Amino acid sequence: MDSTLYDEVGGLDGLRRLSAAFYDRVLADEVLAPVFAHFTPTHLDHVAVWLAEVFGGPEDFSAHLGGHQALLHSHLGLGIRDEHRQRWLELMADAISEVLPGRPELATTLMDYFDWGTAIAQDVSQDPVGTDLGDPGPTPRWGHHGLVH
Repeated sequence: MDSTLYDEVGGLDGLRRLSAAFYDRVLADEVLAPVFAHFTPTHLDHVAVWLAEVFGGPEDFSAHLGGHQALLHSHLGLGIRDEHRQRWLELMADAISEVLPGRPELATTLMDYFDWGTAIAQDVSQDPVGTDLGDPGPTPRWGHHGLVH
């Protein structure tokens, strides 16, 4: 059986390390820190749980944290601009290099997901809080070759 991205990043512990390395950078960054003004340590864990599900691990985000709908709603009203998204991607690439060094193929696959996901987050963020997004469907899954249908 082929390994999942979840396995390759070291499971939930690996994703927690990645999330921590990323948010250390975000909170110290003059471009992104204001976007994350309401950041809490719980956010870091929720991101790791989300990524675990997306990358083929346990479906705990859907089971306990509101699933795809909740994730999209958390971005409403943020007004993410192109420079925010670009900086986010740069800092995530740096975090991946730190936490998963010497794994360029894995880094590329992860960054493909983050590029795809941040485009959606940016789009949703232009809508005001309270917007009815309809049913976005289940949490997306990302594998070695992109979005898994």
